[in-house]
Amino acid sequence: MAWTVIRILLGVVVAVTVYVIGASMLRKFHVAPPAEPDPDDVKPVDLHFRCIVCGAQVTMTAAQEEDPDPPRHCREDMVLVAE
Repeated sequence: MAWTVIRILLGVVVAVTVYVIGASMLRKFHVAPPAEPDPDDVKPVDLHFRCIVCGAQVTMTAAQEEDPDPPRHCREDMVLVAE
């Protein structure tokens, strides 16, 4: 009888431990989305970028800054083709 009680208590302790660890891991995945840019800060631009790996092209028509950082594609920065 005592062995059964110990096994039940040990099972409850293990279950609670697994739950607490799992819940804390899931809580770390919650990341707030970035804040929306202020529409007054967005300026019109006409920049054309090309991926140096696959050749994909992007035309940027609006940016928050006058000279924005190039976008990334294929894990590499794209190069500025034309302004």
